[in-house]
Amino acid sequence: MELWQLTATAASALMAGGKLTSEAYTQALLERIAVREPLVNAWAYVDPEHALAQARARDREPRRSPLHGIPVGVKDVINTRDMPTQHNSPLYQGHRPGEDANCVGVLRAAGAVILGKTETLEFACGGRLPPTRNPLDLERTPGGSSSGSGAAVADGMVPLALATQTGGSTIRPASFCGIYGMKPTFGRISFEGAKHYSPHLDTVGLYGRCAQDLSMLGQIFHLAKSEELQPCPIKGLRIGLCETPMWQDADPDAQDALHTAAHMLAAAGAAVTPLVLSDPFKLLTEQHDNIMQDGGRGAFLPEYLAVPDQLHEDFRKKVENQFDFTAEHMRKVLDAAALRRIDFDRAFGDFDAVLTLSAPGVATVGLASQGLATFNRIWTALHVPAISIPGMRGSNGLPIGMQLVQRRYEDARLLQVAGAVAAVIDAGA
Repeated sequence: MELWQLTATAASALMAGGKLTSEAYTQALLERIAVREPLVNAWAYVDPEHALAQARARDREPRRSPLHGIPVGVKDVINTRDMPTQHNSPLYQGHRPGEDANCVGVLRAAGAVILGKTETLEFACGGRLPPTRNPLDLERTPGGSSSGSGAAVADGMVPLALATQTGGSTIRPASFCGIYGMKPTFGRISFEGAKHYSPHLDTVGLYGRCAQDLSMLGQIFHLAKSEELQPCPIKGLRIGLCETPMWQDADPDAQDALHTAAHMLAAAGAAVTPLVLSDPFKLLTEQHDNIMQDGGRGAFLPEYLAVPDQLHEDFRKKVENQFDFTAEHMRKVLDAAALRRIDFDRAFGDFDAVLTLSAPGVATVGLASQGLATFNRIWTALHVPAISIPGMRGSNGLPIGMQLVQRRYEDARLLQVAGAVAAVIDAGA
């Protein structure tokens, strides 16, 4: 195995044992980027010398955490004090905010190396598309809007990366690229210093190459304590199988993959039981979209007022409320989403996790579309934590992620169960 192929967990163990330096690991990743980036286009900004300088500094210091010396990519809608934050927008070319976002500050305090900024859909919302290609099939999308983060982790350019999710922007790229992705409980990781789209929904997401990588990040961001992440057996776990009200929108390959994963878990000793969401949940996808679109009225107002003729129509439409959302309508959809959170808590019962699809199928051909958030919107609206686990495949061999969800604030339990599920359905786990 070459150094760039190491998971963050494996690299951390080698560093702790004095068998690997951060500089050597970072150099190997930079060499991988030099070879693959012209094909994949995952990065908006990388300064090799700055990355190596950080790594050398980490090597001279006592270890601060398991993340010490581990390179991390950062989605380019998240502020970094020493790198541009450009949002893939012509309005922010060369923009340097001068301070770190809260989540980047946490990484730095833990001793991480901030390797660079990853490509994104403009403002993680619309407008200009990212140039990123899926490293598993360069003719396909890696998913969005966290395109660069997902592709970079999948292609061995970096072991960990930060993403964001307002609809499905963390979970869907994880599915398309065949990596591990987590959307924590809404608000558990501060969104301060990242570009907002919808304050009711925006969530910082996490990417890694294995379940243990997510657990490492979970500890760093205080989503879980180490004792809460001790391995648990799959036998006896109670798993709810949820096709969701959007089941008819899933490709046959995806439907087969979900049922196959459920059978694998049952064969390994888990108790798998169908979970059917009640009729009011059928409206939640549309309600989520209304909440999300309405968030743009304030999110892009500064740009709209400063340079209205340069702002993409996608953003002007939101600021001008061309959807005609009334005050009464917004109260209605926000209240409905809040009630569904209570309903889901009750429906969840004594499950250890709910199993559902991460995406309607494999990554779509072409870069004009980044795929659909069909199997993500309701979970984002419910504010619950979700993890996409690779391992299942479509008939063409491309990955189809299996999504695990838990109740709000049960991030630690979700991470623990994800480790057990991954050991069953992901042959590489």
